[in-house]
Amino acid sequence: MQALPQSDSPADPAATLRDILFAACSQNSTEFARSLTARNVQAFSRMTPATRTTLLKRFVLLDKPGQPRAEIDAAGNLNVYCATSDVTTQMQIGKPELRDNLAFISLTLRNAAASNEDDSHRVLMGLVREAGQWKLLSLGLLLLDLPSLAEEWDRAEIKNNEQSAIDSMKILAEAIETYRKTYTRLPDNLAVLGPPPQGPAKSERADLIGAELAEGRKDGYSFRYVIVGANTLGAPAKYELAAIPIEYGRTGSRSFFRDTLGVLHGADRRGAVGSVTDPKID
Repeated sequence: MQALPQSDSPADPAATLRDILFAACSQNSTEFARSLTARNVQAFSRMTPATRTTLLKRFVLLDKPGQPRAEIDAAGNLNVYCATSDVTTQMQIGKPELRDNLAFISLTLRNAAASNEDDSHRVLMGLVREAGQWKLLSLGLLLLDLPSLAEEWDRAEIKNNEQSAIDSMKILAEAIETYRKTYTRLPDNLAVLGPPPQGPAKSERADLIGAELAEGRKDGYSFRYVIVGANTLGAPAKYELAAIPIEYGRTGSRSFFRDTLGVLHGADRRGAVGSVTDPKID
């Protein structure tokens, strides 16, 4: 097989599609944006990082970023491989069908280690010539109209982020109570609940939550932990938790608040901190 370098200025639609798959495989949003039409590149730049990554994953059917490479096989077919620690996806690029300023290319995706071709997926990719360069137009039957799709994807991301925030509030509360029982006092902050840089868990790093949550930011939300009153010792000590959208209207709409009695509340606060007066969440 003959290995192919990535082209900076692809002169044909097959090379453009190869570079699109390279960018999607490595989850490189900057390189991927080069393949978008002027209308779509603006919408793509306004998407949240999580939404952009979700879009890139659709092209290679892999959740993790991988290492891309391209080869021409003995039959003259152009193949792009995306290798992760778990699996390698093979994407065979067909011969472009040109129609004026449009190009349609068959793309066949399969697990490179699989021998059964019945497990492969075939998608027709559409490209359009814009300012002398080939740009991505469609993915299968989906016209890539990002301004129209962005709002729908933002709503889906908001829903997922809000549920993740609720789950994270529960995880934090459980970790705080575990810390209280272990060290007979409340933690000073969320950071002490996180994993230690090395060695066993201790009061300074109790290893009760992941590093991301210990930093107070996860899935589009920031988390605030406040000790209520001066007392931090024993079961009488009280605390409050809050989760606020990092970017209101894009990463989340509702703010969440856990009061000193352990009751969770949630409401659209337009990005402000929640309150005990907000509706309860079961």
